[in-house]
Amino acid sequence: MEMSQIKYVLSAAKHLNFTKAASECNVSQPALTKGVKALEADLGAPVFHREGRKILLSDFGRSMLPHLQHIVDEAAATQILAQNFRLLEKVPLRLGVLSTIGHVRLARFLAQFEKSNAGIELSVSEASAPELKDKLSEGEIDAAFMTVNEDLENEFRTRELYSERYVVVFPPDHRLGNLNAVSLEELSGERYVDRLACELREMVMAVCETKGVELYARFRSEREDWVQAMVAAGIGFAFMPEYSVTLPGLMQRPLVEPVVERRIAAFTVPGRKHSPALDALMRASSSFAWPG
Repeated sequence: MEMSQIKYVLSAAKHLNFTKAASECNVSQPALTKGVKALEADLGAPVFHREGRKILLSDFGRSMLPHLQHIVDEAAATQILAQNFRLLEKVPLRLGVLSTIGHVRLARFLAQFEKSNAGIELSVSEASAPELKDKLSEGEIDAAFMTVNEDLENEFRTRELYSERYVVVFPPDHRLGNLNAVSLEELSGERYVDRLACELREMVMAVCETKGVELYARFRSEREDWVQAMVAAGIGFAFMPEYSVTLPGLMQRPLVEPVVERRIAAFTVPGRKHSPALDALMRASSSFAWPG
């Protein structure tokens, strides 16, 4: 069964005349008639009854028409999708972003990317690092922006974007505002807002235990907006990546002794062919003027 044969049958069914159908399909009548007979042979039953020069649809042919039309419609839709894909028009691109990454600077990058690649449809979803890792491996997302660690570097292709320090965030008029930088020892006994989603949380807590720093968590949350809101309300201070602080009015100082930093990178699956849209995203991420 060939696409040309299906088109011949549909045209003949519309005109109930092989001559008109041949003219519409831009082929000779013998060629069209031969194609119709070949398709009938493949289907195993006549699509038309011939009565001299007159043709009529058989009951079998009438039942086949919707299916044949569907084949033609699907083929046309596929061609349009393929053309759009080549031209980077309406190409879906799925980006996963670690939930703790600051959205303000990331939004600037995505806005510039969209402006330069207006035909690409981009979806962004937030998740934890383990969830993003699974989605990337399973092909549910095309790329992920996450914090670099050894396990991810060993499993995925890594393109580093920027690094950022951890800072101590506190409300206005807090005593820490008198300092240029804050060490862990200076935080011992301070009221604390615990960011449960922080990927470096366990490391910081371990250092606190080693140094004998006691932190009393007055509030715990996995949501960045709630953490910052509670800090602003005076509940306590919080550790945050410097580019994730978005709430106006919050004060921040660099965390020292120890200095804590994280590296943000774009991760893709090695050996998995990039779509044109993903290639465009990777190029843009390399050339963008990231902070730091």
